[in-house]
Amino acid sequence: MDRSWMYEKRTTLKFIQGVQEFIQCAEENRNKKAEDFITCPCCDCKIFRRYRSSEEVKIHLIRRGFKERYEQWIWHGESLPPSTSVSKNEAQAYSETHAENETHVSNDKGDEINDRIDEMMCDMQEDFSEMPTEFKCLFDNAEKPLFSGCTKFTKLSGVLKLYNLKAKNGWSDKSFTGLLEILKDMLPSENEIPISTYEVKKLLCPLGMDIERIHACPNDCILYWKEYKDLHVCPKCSSSRYKMKNVGDVCKDKKGPAAKVLWYLPVIPRFKRMFANPRDAKNLQWHAIGRKDDGKLRHPADSPQWRNIDRRWPEFGSENRDLKLGLCTDGMNPHGNMSSQHSTWPVLLVVYNLPPWLCMKRKYIMLSLLISGPKQPGNDIDVYLAPLIEDLKMLWNEGVSVYDAYSRSSFTLRAMIFCTINDFPAYGNLSVYTTKGAKACPICEDGTSNLWLSNRHFDLFLHEALERFIGKNAEYEVKVKVFEDAPYSINEIDEVRELWAHYFSKECVSDGKIGSRNDGYAKVEIPNHMLLSSEGDHIETIVRNTFPMFVNQNSNPEHLQGRAILAPTLDVVNSVNEYMSALHTAENRTYFSFDAVCKADANNV
Repeated sequence: MDRSWMYEKRTTLKFIQGVQEFIQCAEENRNKKAEDFITCPCCDCKIFRRYRSSEEVKIHLIRRGFKERYEQWIWHGESLPPSTSVSKNEAQAYSETHAENETHVSNDKGDEINDRIDEMMCDMQEDFSEMPTEFKCLFDNAEKPLFSGCTKFTKLSGVLKLYNLKAKNGWSDKSFTGLLEILKDMLPSENEIPISTYEVKKLLCPLGMDIERIHACPNDCILYWKEYKDLHVCPKCSSSRYKMKNVGDVCKDKKGPAAKVLWYLPVIPRFKRMFANPRDAKNLQWHAIGRKDDGKLRHPADSPQWRNIDRRWPEFGSENRDLKLGLCTDGMNPHGNMSSQHSTWPVLLVVYNLPPWLCMKRKYIMLSLLISGPKQPGNDIDVYLAPLIEDLKMLWNEGVSVYDAYSRSSFTLRAMIFCTINDFPAYGNLSVYTTKGAKACPICEDGTSNLWLSNRHFDLFLHEALERFIGKNAEYEVKVKVFEDAPYSINEIDEVRELWAHYFSKECVSDGKIGSRNDGYAKVEIPNHMLLSSEGDHIETIVRNTFPMFVNQNSNPEHLQGRAILAPTLDVVNSVNEYMSALHTAENRTYFSFDAVCKADANNV
């Protein structure tokens, strides 16, 4: 669209009509967003001031004209056009053909090359409404060339690219400051390169999200938050809020570095920023409008749990933009030394509304909490989850008004925790379920099969839910060699054998329990499907069922080694041997055995 009239003489009819068109567009955008103000884009206000009256904005524009390079009215309802800030492969990745394809390749290089500054600023429109002075500097830096005559980089884009390189390669602040000093000398004089990491962070600060630094009790009792905000000593354990060099330094009025800190990154502003981007806002509805519904499980949206939630809370399920989140947490060592005892716990959120080729990308996995070490929170992790839970409860009960840039309308956003992703110990911490001891399985609970290995001081479990996967009457192959190769004692191997025998008898023969005290003998009922029916010789029935092709395969070692008959007494052993020998049609031979060979006859044997 030709908007050259914006920078022509302001006394022409074309300019007056253009301003009227702009005011109409701004009014429509204000009504869609249910806002009370209109941002003024005149040369003096430069979208840093807002007015209730559209007539006042109109007067400003006629008297002073539009600010430079504002042909696209992104602050007044228009979307960003396809530009060089979005790579071709990325645009294709976001196209509607995704709904029909099953294989998707992301273009991470596109994000590396293009800073997409215009898009970031558009996403931050709601934050700019506060109009702090930092945002004015940010806009100025976005238009100021890196040095005189530079057309490829502005001060903001150049610094952002350098800082992105620092973060990606893990450079220290000191090494990054050294690089900035060298670049400052290399580039032409009067360049805009900052000379320290501190200045870079100060320049990029408006682009970041808010972070709450909440002090915590070193014994994980409380957060110094809300009603405990002004306390200096824990009301439960009397530990100091601050690090003290000496024990006698504990004082209600004495302050210092916090003994333990929780870093909370509020999630609601980040959800709002996702919906402020038209592409992200569209992708957040993929589970409802772009997913294949053919009964195959490709995504959590295909699961019965997803459908059950939509049926149980129809108001929540009817809004495609309401979020279903996955919560992930586990301990990690940020120092990279695996022998260290330090344990820091990040808490991440995964947005499962997104398609599978996006929801597990680093860009869309949100770090919501960072619980500092050196020790893990354990079962007291609920103390640290309190700020996140409060926001999630508000999102579930009341909802938050959010502007959707894709549909250009406002709606009430709600969210819920759809599932948790964690290992077994972290599962116990989150669910307050005991994952140690004899009844540790959360599925079997009191029916858990376990055996205490006394020499090793731990329980060995045989999960009863195994039958769901291999069948109740399937053969159990016990590989004792696995245990024999491991550093276990003979007694422990016997205990493992006994466990397998107990499990086999319990699942396939009986309940595995004798019931009352006895002398070692008990009657066990064997299911009919495990019995061999015989109308004649019992030995013949056993042999023919165990070795059905013995006559033809008696010279085949594999056929003989793969089968065996377990006899209860020696008499039965002799009876089986006699019967099988009679079936053997080969020539009879007699073999003699010797305990030792005489040396004189060694060559004649």
